Amino acid sequence: MKAHFSLYYICAALLWSLTSQAIAGPPFKTDDPQPVDYLHWEFYVASMQQFQVSATAATCPHFEINYGVVPNVQLHLVAPLGYVHTTDGTHYGYSDTELGIKYRFVEETETAPQAGIFPLIEIPTGNENKQLGSGNVQVYVPAWIQKIWGKFTTYAGGGFWYNPGAGNKNSLFAGWEAQYDFSEVVTLGGELFSQTAESQDSESSTGFNLGGFINLTENHHFLFSLGHTLSGTATITGYIGYQLTI
Repeated sequence: MKAHFSLYYICAALLWSLTSQAIAGPPFKTDDPQPVDYLHWEFYVASMQQFQVSATAATCPHFEINYGVVPNVQLHLVAPLGYVHTTDGTHYGYSDTELGIKYRFVEETETAPQAGIFPLIEIPTGNENKQLGSGNVQVYVPAWIQKIWGKFTTYAGGGFWYNPGAGNKNSLFAGWEAQYDFSEVVTLGGELFSQTAESQDSESSTGFNLGGFINLTENHHFLFSLGHTLSGTATITGYIGYQLTI
């Protein structure tokens, strides 16, 4: 019974960590403060994956919509279909819905970075008994900064996760990303990140992701990343997705 109880929290933490990546700046966990331009849209159809020895979790797929509702403000929605596989079985279905607002309160200048906040709320729409949802409302409040020098862009920041529920713990996330535009078509980059334990049966972790963007046309884009933890539970992470900008 104790082993089954621990596996439940490992699996729940894995899916929670996976869905928390959806709020990041695709295809990375670290986000930027730059909102979608006023009256413009971003649409994503994507999949994120996390592989551990005892469990696998993925979004198959998730749908993300961002809209520039007013200058410097972006509305955000993620609707994910979740997949979880453990030694206890396999589950697939709708997971927790994510809503958010990104607000850039400092615009970038030649010498100063831009800055913004991106509070998010996770609505418990997934089935907790099948490890497809947390069963509780979760809140993430991060702040981000970004600076661009020609073809080189870097952004960093982090925030606080409010993660209520039996066996859960509030946590902190921090990340730093850097990328380079090799051409108008290809941008490649990587990130380092760290996160404290999000449950009593998990542990803090650090890791990296390498990936980038391929601009198929002005409006159609392909995004990808692949990474691994450097400490904590050994985990392989991946992201692959299509983005439409209008």
